[in-house]
Amino acid sequence: MYVSDLALSNFRSYAQLVLAFEPGVTTFVGQNGQGKTNIVEAVEYLATLHSHRVAHDSALIRQGSEAAVIQSRLVEGNHSSTVEVEIYAGRANRARLNRAMVRPPEILGNVKAVVFAPEDLELVRGDPGIRRAFLDDIMIQVRPRFAGIKAQYDKVTRQRAAFLKAAGAARRRGQIVDQGALDVWNAQAARLGAEITVARAAIVRGLRPHVTQFYRAVSGGKGSARIDYVASASKGFFDIPAPSALMENGDGGATNSAVESVAAEELILSDVQAVESRLITSMEKRCDQEIERGVNLVGPHRDEVMLSLGTLPAKGYASHGESWSYALALRLAAWKYLCEDATGVWDEDQEPILILDDVFAELDVRRRVRLAQLVLEAQQVFVTAAVGDDLPSGLSGTRLRVHEGVVDRVT
Repeated sequence: MYVSDLALSNFRSYAQLVLAFEPGVTTFVGQNGQGKTNIVEAVEYLATLHSHRVAHDSALIRQGSEAAVIQSRLVEGNHSSTVEVEIYAGRANRARLNRAMVRPPEILGNVKAVVFAPEDLELVRGDPGIRRAFLDDIMIQVRPRFAGIKAQYDKVTRQRAAFLKAAGAARRRGQIVDQGALDVWNAQAARLGAEITVARAAIVRGLRPHVTQFYRAVSGGKGSARIDYVASASKGFFDIPAPSALMENGDGGATNSAVESVAAEELILSDVQAVESRLITSMEKRCDQEIERGVNLVGPHRDEVMLSLGTLPAKGYASHGESWSYALALRLAAWKYLCEDATGVWDEDQEPILILDDVFAELDVRRRVRLAQLVLEAQQVFVTAAVGDDLPSGLSGTRLRVHEGVVDRVT
């Protein structure tokens, strides 16, 4: 799959822009603030309904305009389709799929994209929420219905937190907590949370071999990377082994007991009913703590993605270069994972667009060359760079110059 045409109206810095693309690498070169990232942001928005650069949709609308419009034509094999979204400030967005009006979440899954940007260093160094969001972006592209499930879960946890705060205030006044009402909130949060936990854990299992493969490729074979999902529902049921127990030991293999333990836990995390039961049990055990603090202490919003490098956790131990290699490996693994169908077989029509937004300037020469070699196998790649000299010579394809909102082809 690739984007053959893209039209923007009042989107970010563009009043009007129409572009045509071919498969392969397209590079946008221009100084900061000229509008090159705005173009790839539009493609990303069609895939995820958000941008990696701004938190709110209102920032995507050109100043002085009421709405921004993104239109695209997609080519999948011998077929083409159109996807359009209208972004409004202060009211609901609208979308069209092949010119038919649909709800915006219904366009998810038609455009798939993986974005790598300088901010992605936080995937390794940042808070757990950044890694959870990384999995959720993959989740809704693979199974778009999870956008609705995630929204429902967020709503239920907000309402449950409000109930917990009220229950805590009531208990401090000497009143009795309505246990029946809490049980209802527990059941709703556990039902939705179990689906999210199981979906994320499945993604991590699918990403793991690709993360290992791409880390070795980007780093030049230095070190071994591993990714694991640690569910808050497992606390009290399962303790994740240390990275040193999961990596290869001196005999050339990981500790058998640790591998068996993780395998058994991952079997549990593939069963929605088992995870739902664990969540309810954990909520019941931590009931007093939750009421006292007025917060939800159990659920996928408290889960973690453990990144290991060698025998140590990557966070806090990986060097600057190793962290960049790991972040690249995570994004490339996501791209590879999204290329596969349900059986794990490469499906060209499912291949996402790979977007590299101002990343080559952050990498040393060796990593630039290795990354360029890896992305050349992608069907469509969009690259942005402030300076053409930051791009490896092997990164051939179409080059476009962006200056003050005008896009010209470089011959």
